[in-house]
Amino acid sequence: MPIVTLENVSKAYPPARSADAPVIAVDDVSLRIEKGDVFGIIGYSGAGKSTLVRLINALEPATGGTITVDGTDVTALSERELRRVRGGIGMIFQQFNLFSAKSVRANIAYPLGLAGWAKRDIDERVAELLAFVGLSDKAGAYPEQLSGGQKQRVGIARALATRPAILLADEATSALDPQTTHEVLALLKRVNEEQGVTIVIITHEMDVIQTIATKVAVMDSGRVIEQGDVFEVFSRPQHPASQRFVGTVIKGVPSPAESAVLRERHEGRIVTFSFHDGDSSQAQVFVDLAAAALEFELIYGGINDIRGRAFGHLTLAIRGTDAVIDQTLATIREHATVTDISEQAR
Repeated sequence: MPIVTLENVSKAYPPARSADAPVIAVDDVSLRIEKGDVFGIIGYSGAGKSTLVRLINALEPATGGTITVDGTDVTALSERELRRVRGGIGMIFQQFNLFSAKSVRANIAYPLGLAGWAKRDIDERVAELLAFVGLSDKAGAYPEQLSGGQKQRVGIARALATRPAILLADEATSALDPQTTHEVLALLKRVNEEQGVTIVIITHEMDVIQTIATKVAVMDSGRVIEQGDVFEVFSRPQHPASQRFVGTVIKGVPSPAESAVLRERHEGRIVTFSFHDGDSSQAQVFVDLAAAALEFELIYGGINDIRGRAFGHLTLAIRGTDAVIDQTLATIREHATVTDISEQAR
């Protein structure tokens, strides 16, 4: 059963001027987030990602549609009832949102105090969380004394304090350097795997999604334009916006303009070989070319990996007689996808 379900959800804001049309931030979105998922929602700035996560947490009321969180339709609840639902949802933010005047220990304890926990239970839970995020030695420190990664670890500990079933992460790594981002994502993976928390990650960074997410939804102009298994969406993107995201990490088949430049710069036949999980490895292509005594060089593209499954495109400049190249490409087509760019240009 899904732990979060959105059915035809929309969110509109009043226009700045009465004569204008409402601003549609989320437009007829339907999603199912299964318990235990690490579900990524990716999109460029203004795509509606952050608005969507605020709808899940009921910090914003939906204009239309229904949102069910852990079996409860949050669109039909009073503010008092919503506070109970929010107790089962933790949230971490890009700018950490820690209390600067409170110690690390007090920041983590804060939601437990609001929830009415006894002092001894609070102390035990805070100590447990500090150990989990690796900050036991920073309990008495204040946010200004911490690095960005340490602040986000405190934010994660605080979000987990009341043992929520769901953790929402809104651009949680955008303010961090690559190494710290890797450490925080590794911690979130532990949260998911060791504590069974369902995680929803809002981001504009494809690297974040492919590192940790199991499912992904791509948003553009308030709509979900593609969703599914991360590998399938990113290895075979159907929508132009999804293709642009994949292109930020790995180059695909060269565009006509790029192909023209490659033909000017390199001698020989320009050919792209595309690979998908389950296909023969790219190494076999090189073996076939070498067996035919053809010279070749890699001039464009790359191979990517998501959870041990590889995909990508390699563009080579191949030198030899057309007859030998044609025969070799025919052999390679039996186990890989081949795009003969030079042939297309003729």
